[in-house]
Amino acid sequence: MRFASLGSGSEGNGLLVETGGGAAGGRACRVLVDCGFGLREAERRLARLDCEPGSLDGILVTHEHGDHVGGVFRLARHHGIPVYLTYGTLRSSPQASGCEALVRVIDSHRTFEVGGLRIEPFPVPHDAREPVQYVIDDGDARLGVLTDIGHPTAHLPLALSRLTALVLETNHDAGLLAGSDYPMALKRRIAGRYGHLENAESARILASLDTSRLRRVVAAHLSRQNNRADLARAALAPVLGWADEQVLVADQDDGLAWTAG
Repeated sequence: MRFASLGSGSEGNGLLVETGGGAAGGRACRVLVDCGFGLREAERRLARLDCEPGSLDGILVTHEHGDHVGGVFRLARHHGIPVYLTYGTLRSSPQASGCEALVRVIDSHRTFEVGGLRIEPFPVPHDAREPVQYVIDDGDARLGVLTDIGHPTAHLPLALSRLTALVLETNHDAGLLAGSDYPMALKRRIAGRYGHLENAESARILASLDTSRLRRVVAAHLSRQNNRADLARAALAPVLGWADEQVLVADQDDGLAWTAG
């Protein structure tokens, strides 16, 4: 398995995952987790990763916020790509109108398959209708995706067990957020129980997991104004006993190049 980010942050998100089949013997498969970019921009970013949109086996949607779902249905309609999402997310996504033939409603607690990939959704606390995150398993590698979550739940260590790679939200630094010029209501939303993870909270979540197989950690969904890559790395690396530079960062403009899962 390998994965790459089209971009990560409040201006648009997209994570591309590809497998050649793995030990499970499945066929090669590509899925995109979210697409918060317009059609042409999504196509441009996919091309940067040598990916033709028509080669995608599916788009996995986490929730209905525009930076995650804004470009999903235009991309799906234009290239005939199935879209997997919860019923609550579907009901909260008016952009899905006219895309019914491509929609696949999922159960947030039930595993399903797309091509050669086993997809394990799990619910998370976030200010959306029925948000989920995903573990993607090809039989050899297990990639966990955990962004847009306001606080850890008791279920996380089980859902994110024995990963080989993890894309983990490090949205903000508490001091930078407190000193920013954001309105107080927005600061409360971001730091609240249904908002986004602060660096230290992300580190505590990482420390709660079985990391015995973990080879890659990617800090993701960083706020341009309220976080920095060096702060995110410095929070996560000590948990694993790694050097700071071993923690990768998916940024808003350049995303993340292809990385082994």
